[in-house]
Amino acid sequence: MAHAFVLSDDSILCRQMPDGWWPLQVQLSPDSNDLSEQAYQVGHVTLHESLAPNHWLSDDSTGNDADDMVDANMAHSFTAQATSAMTYDYAVAHNVTLPIIAESSGNTFVPYRKLMTHLPVALSDQISQAIQLLSWQADTQFCSRCASPTVHASQGERAMVCPVCRLRQYPRVQPCVITAITRPNPVTGEMQILLAHHHRHGQQNLPPMYGLIAGFVEVGESLEHAVVREVAEEVNISVSDIRYVSSQPWPFPSNLMLGFRASYASGDIILQEDELAHADFFDLSNLPRIPPKGSIARDLIDQVAKEQNIDL
Repeated sequence: MAHAFVLSDDSILCRQMPDGWWPLQVQLSPDSNDLSEQAYQVGHVTLHESLAPNHWLSDDSTGNDADDMVDANMAHSFTAQATSAMTYDYAVAHNVTLPIIAESSGNTFVPYRKLMTHLPVALSDQISQAIQLLSWQADTQFCSRCASPTVHASQGERAMVCPVCRLRQYPRVQPCVITAITRPNPVTGEMQILLAHHHRHGQQNLPPMYGLIAGFVEVGESLEHAVVREVAEEVNISVSDIRYVSSQPWPFPSNLMLGFRASYASGDIILQEDELAHADFFDLSNLPRIPPKGSIARDLIDQVAKEQNIDL
């Protein structure tokens, strides 16, 4: 029997488990208007299998102590099997049987950002896939060339097709670069990392959150060129030794984050003030509040700290 995740914007129906919220998959019964055979409709999509990172990670990419090793093995070895996802409105309209949805019942919609901190990587990526596909469907119900209503491509292809001019619109992925820039402290020699507080993080009661320099890749740029340009635009410094590390799908709105490392080369920090409130090089032993685990920004920062035998 087929199953499906149920989403409301960027939140997913979850069940409270002993170790936190876990995405719930509802059963699609045979009398649910044959939903299991309708691979793609607006509000209902088929999700591809999402592979565990151990398919490409080296053996030494897990934690050191016993508890960390268990958590890392789970995060790196869990593969999310192919399934489907639908919006809550679609589920209600098609009489899909849903559990009682209220936090007191143990079932509620939980924002994806909150789930990222503890879900296995493959499952997190699959939920990101669901959010992006459902959003893309909602945004491409009309042809961008002639404005006619679109229909989903036949044979399960991920495309919205105009029946009038035959334009095919596919899901778009927006590449973004995010970079961990390091240097030795000029006075003490301790390794430092460049962190910036972005205006988008807002003013909160908590200490300000600092992240890495990031930005969209422009038309005609290589990824390395984008790193150099974004760093120069946002903090006015030059970098060298640019090297790719890893990537992460990021459904806000439909990005692919491409993580890099780089070394400080020259220049004094001058802020792009419409983007940043503050930026500086911080000793790894004395960092401000940084992004939570589950984000590629945190992964890059953790990698730098691990090389210096610092546990964040």
